[in-house]
Amino acid sequence: MDRRRRSAAIALTVAILGGGAVVAAGLNRDSVPATAAGTPSSSTVTTPPTAAPTRDRRTTSSATTATTAATTTMTTTAPPIATTQGPTNTVGATSAVTPTTAAAPPPRNGSPSLGSVRGKTIAIDPGHNGGNGAHASEIARPIFIGTQTRACDTTGTETNDGYTESAYNLDVALRLRDLLTAAGAHVIMSRVTDTGWGPCIDERADFANRAHADVAISIHADGGPTGGRGFHVNMPALITGYTDDIYTRSHQLGVDVRDAFEATGMPTSTYFGTQGLVERTDLGGLNLSDVPKVLVETGNMRNATDAALLESGTFREQAAGALATGLARYLADP
Repeated sequence: MDRRRRSAAIALTVAILGGGAVVAAGLNRDSVPATAAGTPSSSTVTTPPTAAPTRDRRTTSSATTATTAATTTMTTTAPPIATTQGPTNTVGATSAVTPTTAAAPPPRNGSPSLGSVRGKTIAIDPGHNGGNGAHASEIARPIFIGTQTRACDTTGTETNDGYTESAYNLDVALRLRDLLTAAGAHVIMSRVTDTGWGPCIDERADFANRAHADVAISIHADGGPTGGRGFHVNMPALITGYTDDIYTRSHQLGVDVRDAFEATGMPTSTYFGTQGLVERTDLGGLNLSDVPKVLVETGNMRNATDAALLESGTFREQAAGALATGLARYLADP
């Protein structure tokens, strides 16, 4: 695989912290410095079998209660706003961390229109689902993700006044779908309602794999420390036999999405990752993907300032516009 060869010179430092593994993310499209910060959100993690099974990710998927969806309309750019964030709630709870600093990456040249998405298949995965809480046993089912075993899904987080992450994720995802389809993209989604449960983390990767999507993005909001602010982009770490075919391009995607999302005025995370970028070995939706993919924690629902923004329809439209711009920027670079 050409992408695997292109990533051969990249060095990684892995920090095993809290409930999962975090690898310090590079700050430009071509290199990965060995500096890590942050602890992923805590959750129950079962140690995998002593000898991890070999699997062909292209031929295995779980039959979960998933919905794969269609497409819709739109185009936009994101004006500035302010906010803050916390640790990654993709897996569950919270944990505070001290951020690190690093040299700023060189800026990307230009802000392309959404023209580069025309004719492309883009997979959008709104994290969690509104019915997960009523299906505790189903979402607790263990899924092997190549590095460890994780639960099928979690309920996600919510703001202090009860605005759920699953509802937020879907709202932004539908706005993003509309922007991309209006620009000529073919969009598929892991769910289009907030009333079901799942899909499990393996299906959240496999629905994009089956469609041979050009790119995939998972949309979340974090459940971080109340004093933490900002967004961060989770990218797959280099895992032989799993992510080596998508590692380099997913890193490029992560930088493009990070750079675009800064236009919303939302700062990069003050408590997790390095300048808004984190590489992960413990996220099934990334580990099991065969297409370039990132998972974006767009704000911290446990922080009052961030929560006010995440509850704003204006901000959600800006967030969708920024994600569309990041995807277009990535697709414009062959």
